[in-house]
Amino acid sequence: MTFAELLAQLGGMGRFQVAYVAALAAPLLMLASHNLLQNFTAGVPEHHCRPRAVANTSAGDVPLVVTIPRDGRQRPQRCRRFVEPQWGLLGGNGSSNGSAATEPCRDGWTYRDGAFARTVVTEWDLVCEAKALRDVAQAAYMGGVLLGSALFGVLSDRWGRRLVLSWCYLQLGVSGMVTSVAPTFVTYCLCRCLGGLAMAGVSLNSASLCMEWIPTGARAVVGTINGYCYTLGQFVLAGVAFGLPDWRRLQLVVSLPFFLFFLYSWLLPESARWQVISGRPDLALKGLRKVARVNGRRDEGDKLSPEVLQGLGVPGVPGGAIAALIRSPGIRRVSGGVACVWFSTSFAYYGLAMDLQGFGVDVYVSQLLFAAVDVPAKLASAVAVTRLGRRVAQGGSLALAGGCILANVLVPNELQTLRLTLAVIGKGSLAASFNCAYIFTGELFPTIIRQTGLGLGGTLARVGGMVAPLVRVAGDAAPALPPVIYGAAPVLSAAVTLLLPETRNVPLPETLRDVETRAGHLKDDDATITVPLSVTRA
Repeated sequence: MTFAELLAQLGGMGRFQVAYVAALAAPLLMLASHNLLQNFTAGVPEHHCRPRAVANTSAGDVPLVVTIPRDGRQRPQRCRRFVEPQWGLLGGNGSSNGSAATEPCRDGWTYRDGAFARTVVTEWDLVCEAKALRDVAQAAYMGGVLLGSALFGVLSDRWGRRLVLSWCYLQLGVSGMVTSVAPTFVTYCLCRCLGGLAMAGVSLNSASLCMEWIPTGARAVVGTINGYCYTLGQFVLAGVAFGLPDWRRLQLVVSLPFFLFFLYSWLLPESARWQVISGRPDLALKGLRKVARVNGRRDEGDKLSPEVLQGLGVPGVPGGAIAALIRSPGIRRVSGGVACVWFSTSFAYYGLAMDLQGFGVDVYVSQLLFAAVDVPAKLASAVAVTRLGRRVAQGGSLALAGGCILANVLVPNELQTLRLTLAVIGKGSLAASFNCAYIFTGELFPTIIRQTGLGLGGTLARVGGMVAPLVRVAGDAAPALPPVIYGAAPVLSAAVTLLLPETRNVPLPETLRDVETRAGHLKDDDATITVPLSVTRA
C-alpha cells in the first residue's frame, strides 16, 4: 500500500483535509502584505531641496522658483537648489537660469503632503544620493527570505514541518512588531531581514504540509486555493495601506495576526509522511487515526498498525538531503530545472511588482490591478495544470510573462495605459507561474527530500527577488536594460521547463529511486544501483 492509497482509505479529501487547508491558507493571505509592503512603507513622495535661508525674509515669503531650479517638465528639481536666490526669474516663465550656480540639498528636503507623507523615505531621507538605500532595504528583506529558504528547508526535513512552521509564525510576528518601532534605518533593515527569513519558512512548510496531507487528485485545486489567498492578500494590503498612510502603523497591523496563527498552529498535526520516514511510526499512527475519526472512517483508522506504517517507510538519505539534490542524473535534472523556474519567476515578478510608481498611475490603483489580474490568471493555471499538464502550464506562463515584459521595451513612455496593460498581463502570468511552481516542484521531488527541494526553489526565488531591485538601479544609465533582463529570464526558463518530467496524475515519489525510475535511469525491478540511493539516516 502506498501513502496515497492510505489517505484515500482514510477519507481522501475529507473534513480533516478541508479544515487543515483552511488553517494553513489564512496566514498565506498576510504574506502578500509583507512581500509587497515596501510599495507603501517606502513610497517616494514628490520632494525638492529645502530652500536656503534668505536674510530678513521668512521661508514662506520666498517664491519656490527663486530658490529651486526647474527640470525639463518645469517641475522643481528634486536634488539641486540655487546657491543664491534668482530674483530675476520672478515675473518670467519660471524656467531655470542655466548659468546660475546650483548645489546639492545641504539642508534636507521638503516633502509634499499626499499618499506617501510618512514613509521610511521621508523619515530617513532616502532620496537623491541615498535613493539606492530604498532598494537595499528590499534586498535585505529578500536576503532574509533567501537564507530562510535554505535554512528552514533543511530544518523541516530534520525536525518536522509543523514545528518549524509554528516558530516562523512567531518570528514573523515579533520581527514585524519590532520593525514598526525601529529607531534607525539599519535596525529597520535588520528586522525586515528577520521577517523575510520567517516568511520563507511559512511559505515552504505550508506548501509541504498541504502536499503531504492532500490526495493526489486534489493537489492542483488546493494549490490554486492557496494561490488565491495570496491574491486576496494583495487586495487587503491595498485597502489597509490606503487607510493607514503612516508606515509604522501599517507595518504593525500586518504583523499582529501572526501571533494568532502561532497560537492555533499547535493544534495542527504533523505530516504523517514525514513521521514515518523519520522513524516515528507510533506518532504517525496517532495522527492518522485522528484523521480517520474526523473524516468519519474510525473503523479504517483502528485497523492501522505500526507494522503497516513501517512498510510505508523509506530509507534515509546518504550524505544528507542537500547532497542528494545533485547525486544522481534524474535528481540533478529536476534540481536544475526547478532552480531556473523559481529564479526567473521571482526575478521578473518583483521587478514588476515592486515598481508600481514607475507606471505613472496612482499606486493604489496599480496595486488593485496587479491583484485583480491574479484571479483569472490563477484560475487559468489551475485549468492548465489539470487539463494540459504541469510542464505545459509552467512553460506557457513563463513564456507569456517574458513576452509581455519584452514588448513593453518597444512601447513609448507616453502610452501609459498600454504599458500598464502589458505589465498587468505579465504580472498575472508570473502569478500563474508561481502557482504552477508550488504544485510542480512538490511533485517532482521525493518525500525524503521534498522540503529540501522546495527550499532549493525558494532559495533561488529569493536570489531573484534580491537581484531584481538592484537591476532596476541600472535603469539610470540605460532605461531599456532592466525590462530586457526581466523579460529574457522567464523566456529562457520556459525552454528549460521542457526538460522536466510531467507529473500530472502521477503518484508522489517517495524515494530517490522513484525519481530515477521515472527519469528512465532505472527500471522498477532493477536491483543494481550505481548511486547510493538508500542508506540508514544518520
